[in-house]
Amino acid sequence: MKVRPLIAAIAAMFALQSGMAVAAPKASGKAATSKVSKPAAKKAAAKAPVRKAAAKPAQKKAAASKAVTRSAKATRSAKAGSRAVAGARGRAAPMRVSLRKPAVAAAALAAPAAVLADEPDAPLALDGNGMPVLGSSAFYVINQRTGEVLLERNAAEVLPIASITKLMTAMVVLDAGQSLSEPVVISEEDIDQLKGTGSRLALGTTLSREEMLQLALMSSENRAASSLARHYPGGEAAFVEAMNVKARLLGLWNTRFHDSTGLNPANVSSPRDLAKMVAASASYPLIREFSTAHERYVPVHGRMLRFGNTNSLVRSPEWTISVSKTGYISEAGRCLVMQTWLHQQPVVMVLMDSYGRYTRTADAKRVRKWLEQTAPQRLAAAPQGAGS
Repeated sequence: MKVRPLIAAIAAMFALQSGMAVAAPKASGKAATSKVSKPAAKKAAAKAPVRKAAAKPAQKKAAASKAVTRSAKATRSAKAGSRAVAGARGRAAPMRVSLRKPAVAAAALAAPAAVLADEPDAPLALDGNGMPVLGSSAFYVINQRTGEVLLERNAAEVLPIASITKLMTAMVVLDAGQSLSEPVVISEEDIDQLKGTGSRLALGTTLSREEMLQLALMSSENRAASSLARHYPGGEAAFVEAMNVKARLLGLWNTRFHDSTGLNPANVSSPRDLAKMVAASASYPLIREFSTAHERYVPVHGRMLRFGNTNSLVRSPEWTISVSKTGYISEAGRCLVMQTWLHQQPVVMVLMDSYGRYTRTADAKRVRKWLEQTAPQRLAAAPQGAGS
């Protein structure tokens, strides 16, 4: 009887020891599992930065690729814009001769082309040789009395002359000796089919030859100049031939005419030739009077219309101008020729291929200012009674 309790006690002790032994491996298993998870976590953490580091170069490459793409697009856009501008200029002025090389010198002297073009009273700037910086591409300034060349650039270049043509038109009309009171009619043949310019001289307008001549010189009326050529003996073809013959007689070897208006860009001359033409036209009293008149009213279909001078300088009390003519077509740029008086000397100014609205008159002002400041001895050198 006593053996059984002893056996039961021994069995209970064995069972207790077995339970503790089983519990110990489980705990050690958990600890082992925990120890194994930490390296795994470290490996995962180590891998994650690698992925981020790999992502950053990829982002940089993508950003660089986008920048290159934007730069390429900007370059292509700039090139396309340049081609478009060049194409537009080429279409606008297919026959124009570009002579604007001195623009660099102008920029170096703080008188850029934009200033010269946009400011009617831009200050006088001098280049390294003490000569005035002008916005006109070609010019020729001469003392008509002494023959001394005061200023020139590209004086022998042959360029379109636009409405400067009308000085020759006037000389041919006056040389023909036709009646100045004879009526001249504007017809469909006088409409500008070449440039498409307009006119306030409507079809059927009838004015005297004298009135047509003044409007052609003073206001640069193309229809008036065209009608004068049509009413010439032999018509327009004979008139143009007479213009070219007159040019040869005056020694204008670089000058050619194809119409009486100057709308045809094939009407060409050089600044040096134009100075001779201005000097020759100054010997005609009516050309002096008509080209420098401020305004004139003429009847057009029952209404009195005012026509003004295209050269604003003739209205300035600071100027004494004997002959004046302006001109403009896209191929020629803005042109101005004058005979003016400085220090009692006749000075002929020829300014061609100006590229701004005010450039030609502003250049004339700059030339005058330069002559008055730096070259009065030249202008006063000739005897007062000599010359024309």
